[in-house]
Amino acid sequence: MGLVGRRATLLLGSVALTLSMGTHGSLAQDADGQTEETSVNEEDKQGRVTRLDRLVVGAGVEKVAIDTPQAVTVVDQADIDNLQATVITDIVENVPGVNATGGTGAFGQNFNIRGIGASESGGEEGRIIFNVDGVNKFFEQYRMGGFFSDPELYKQVEVLRGPASSTLYGSGALGGVINFTTKDASDFLGDEYNTVLRLKGAYETNAEAYFGSTVIAHRFNDNAEFLLVGDYRTSSDYTSGNGTEVTGTGADQPSGLAKGTFTFGENMEQELRISYQQYVAHAAPARYDQLNGGASFFPILDERTLTDKTAIIAYSNEATDNPWLDLNMQVSYSDTLNEQVCVTHPSCASYANSDYGYETYQFNIDNTFEHIGENFENYLTVGNQTAHQERTRDGSDSSSHAEGTDLQTGFFVQNELIWNDRLTVITGSRFDYQQLSAADNTITSGADDKDNFGFSPKIAALYKVTDDLSIFGSIAHTERLPTLDEVYQTTGTGFHLDLEPEKSNNFEAGFAVSGYDLLSDGDSLQFKTTGFYNDIRDYIEDFGRFAVPRYRNVGHVVIYGAEIEAAYQSDWFYSNAGYAYNRGLDKTNGGYLNTVAPHEFFITVGKSLPEHGIDFGWTSRFVAAQNETVTRDPSAAFDVHDVYFNWTPVDGPLVGWEGRFRVDNIFNEQYREYLQGYDAEGRTFKFTLVKQFGWS
Repeated sequence: MGLVGRRATLLLGSVALTLSMGTHGSLAQDADGQTEETSVNEEDKQGRVTRLDRLVVGAGVEKVAIDTPQAVTVVDQADIDNLQATVITDIVENVPGVNATGGTGAFGQNFNIRGIGASESGGEEGRIIFNVDGVNKFFEQYRMGGFFSDPELYKQVEVLRGPASSTLYGSGALGGVINFTTKDASDFLGDEYNTVLRLKGAYETNAEAYFGSTVIAHRFNDNAEFLLVGDYRTSSDYTSGNGTEVTGTGADQPSGLAKGTFTFGENMEQELRISYQQYVAHAAPARYDQLNGGASFFPILDERTLTDKTAIIAYSNEATDNPWLDLNMQVSYSDTLNEQVCVTHPSCASYANSDYGYETYQFNIDNTFEHIGENFENYLTVGNQTAHQERTRDGSDSSSHAEGTDLQTGFFVQNELIWNDRLTVITGSRFDYQQLSAADNTITSGADDKDNFGFSPKIAALYKVTDDLSIFGSIAHTERLPTLDEVYQTTGTGFHLDLEPEKSNNFEAGFAVSGYDLLSDGDSLQFKTTGFYNDIRDYIEDFGRFAVPRYRNVGHVVIYGAEIEAAYQSDWFYSNAGYAYNRGLDKTNGGYLNTVAPHEFFITVGKSLPEHGIDFGWTSRFVAAQNETVTRDPSAAFDVHDVYFNWTPVDGPLVGWEGRFRVDNIFNEQYREYLQGYDAEGRTFKFTLVKQFGWS
């Protein structure tokens, strides 16, 4: 495990156990043997909310993260603002078990969860599910990232780790699910204003990056509101810690969001939401290979423009007076298009001008049936997700970018039983059907359709031993269905119609501890640890573009490890910490998986002065070396440190202003993340200034 891992585990474990033993919130028995409540009540907990107290909506019935029988982390608006995130992967920088992978620029962004996910590997984009306001996003192209957006558009990101999320979100969540939630007008208006104008500007020294944003939020009446966001981000190439310019990392990135929300009906519990989001990244020139800075044999494109669009019409009805009705319906359109111009470079003959796209129409519906008794609550959710996706390549036909359509429909049922406010049991099953059809072009002409079926059952349970100590565990099975790219990519020897779905069995167990009034009056501590073992059969491996066949069900992969999250809040200081330890073994060929990040520990220690609107702190990441690799180069250990200072005046003439200052990589460390192909950014100073105007 290494010195860093052992020290982190011992530190967090001893603190949690010591504080849990000294917790005021324990259970005692009176003379009659009845349980006597001596814990802190809910009213006393107000103002003590930590990261593990945040509400999770993506795992079933709403509950806080520490009470969810699954490893889940909620990144909220305060986190995103505090990070002064400039690329989408910045958001998950301090989430245990989650790493950025691929490139460091706008075109190479992707995620890895528990050793699953690497853009240069076949099928990896299908092993993690990305949702934007419930809309599934998917993109696969050789030497490109898999998810494209701007962090400024979002107010919350939920990271659900492990295959247990497949029941609600679809087969293939071998690594997990990342749910992005966009901002709403009410986030800016609050109860005070009916109209808000918010102006934001930011500057980053290293890459000479500029950012500007305009937000207009308006409430027409109590039942209708509208939000309009316009953002523009531009940056040059940044330099790494040793002063080397990392070429191909700069881009211009305009983005925007328009959203209208309307409530109506009895008790105003019905909601209609209409939204449109667009993100553009443009660079001229641009690297063809966005994942590996050392692959010089790929051409430099004259120009690249990536456009991502998402349009949604959603309806919901809580119907609190009807336990049989809690309905959600959504129709959406998603389009991701990468346009490339390649003329100048000598290798452009092999990489002709071309457009690569994914266009998806999707329909989601689910309803929750509620049954509440004297000592139990039961919530039964049933639903369907259906999507039709078309993959295109305008330009010459390519054997490495198969065109065609992917039709998928999935039916799911999940039941959540809460007994005596102590025991939570979640069971669920999902059935998925997929039909792949190849385009009629010179590469895939005459190819047969491919049908696939997937089955994803699970059972999870959490038991509160006391009000402050919980134990939980889960068993989940999921089946990832092959992608168009895997089935119809060919070297002239036929198609891979015999590919079977990947089959994954996942086992998790852990415990969670809460404590209040521990070191001082009014403080709180939450601690959650999860151990997991993931066994994947029929793993689809990519043997290279010249292999026959290229993709094969030859893999048996085992990934196991542990994750720890801890959060502390008091009048004196606050702290968040996390540790992740992952190992991946190739049981078929022997050796290790190339997609497993080294173990790491992070900690943030900060101080808030709410009476002055001041918040400041220090974040450190300690990352071990990764030598358990086969074809990927090993990586060296490193530690990197950031400092931040935020000020939001609470009185006087500066009310309505907000200032943020941050230094990333304060010691100018030269390092490269194991799963990324470029050296990381050296020391950079970030400045943000916000001014908000409000009218009643």
